Amino acid sequence: MTRTALEASSPLATLVEAIEQLSTARTVQDIATVVRSRARAISGADGITVVLRDGDHCHYLDEEAIGPLWKGKRFPLGQCISGWTMLTGETAVIPDIYRDDRIPFTVYRPTFVNSLVMTPVRREDPMAAIGAYWKEVHTPSADAVAGLEAVARAAATAFENVRLLASLEEALRRREQMIRELDHRVKNTLAATLSVAKRTLRSSPTPAAFAEAFEGRLMALSRAHELLAREDWSGGDLAEALGVGCDDDDRVQLRGAPVRLASETAMSFVLVFHELADNARRHGALSVPGGRVTIDWVVDDGRFELTWLEWGGPPVRAPVTRGFGSQMIERGLPRDVGGAGRLSFEPDGLRYGLTAPLGERIAAR
Repeated sequence: MTRTALEASSPLATLVEAIEQLSTARTVQDIATVVRSRARAISGADGITVVLRDGDHCHYLDEEAIGPLWKGKRFPLGQCISGWTMLTGETAVIPDIYRDDRIPFTVYRPTFVNSLVMTPVRREDPMAAIGAYWKEVHTPSADAVAGLEAVARAAATAFENVRLLASLEEALRRREQMIRELDHRVKNTLAATLSVAKRTLRSSPTPAAFAEAFEGRLMALSRAHELLAREDWSGGDLAEALGVGCDDDDRVQLRGAPVRLASETAMSFVLVFHELADNARRHGALSVPGGRVTIDWVVDDGRFELTWLEWGGPPVRAPVTRGFGSQMIERGLPRDVGGAGRLSFEPDGLRYGLTAPLGERIAAR
């Protein structure tokens, strides 16, 4: 068809323009703006409404008419003709609204409407409807109905495009957020690794001692990362963190109610209980076949209390100096959780107590 022929057919030209404009719509309101004006021009109606399905209600989103209709209002699906159209997927052509049982007369009586066409936007599982209204009682022409249905089909594609665009934008936002979170985690991990390396170096008498201690702490960091990655960095379970820190040694018994740790707190617990378990294997209860360790914790009256107790091992003597591991156990972890920690070198075995308030870092489940 030539441009001259297209211009001579005004409804067709308007339909082409509507399709072009709907193809570039980026929001639901953009779609409604195009539909309300173009559908009215194509059908010759005295009014157009764009109705969205909102659960079990019809939401009259927008309108263009010679008099006010229902813009901004909501009606149950079963109580309006737009709802009937969206439930059945069929176009309703009603020459006289006062002779059709599907019409709620009291709602229409204050308006200018006497005839209407309501067509669904998408036949299968309609998401919206387009209503055309006339002030005179008459039967809308086949061309008017076909034009409205063509606009509805184009609008269905536009609605789907808007939905896909919104999904893509959300995916991009989430991707950017994930990149920022990953950058933050990597920086935190590097900072923690560097801090552990420096402090291990200061307290190591020989290069060999440094290598052995640093490797153990680095592996504990790695296992902590694996634990948190499984939880999508939303935090970690206390019992799992303790198990990771103690290498899931079956000589270590864990007893306590479910407790949730913030991600950074879980990391601290893994590192601290790696130190306690490593010391127990070198000098304490886990250095002999019959030795055991129990870790008990309770949650009561807004407080968290944990006890590490070694028994069945060799006699315990307090060390002359305190290294990096002891500092983490007695000061680092308690500071992180806003609590207090105490190491006791008792004759029957080493004892460690930690108390802290419940909150964002330590929470009862």
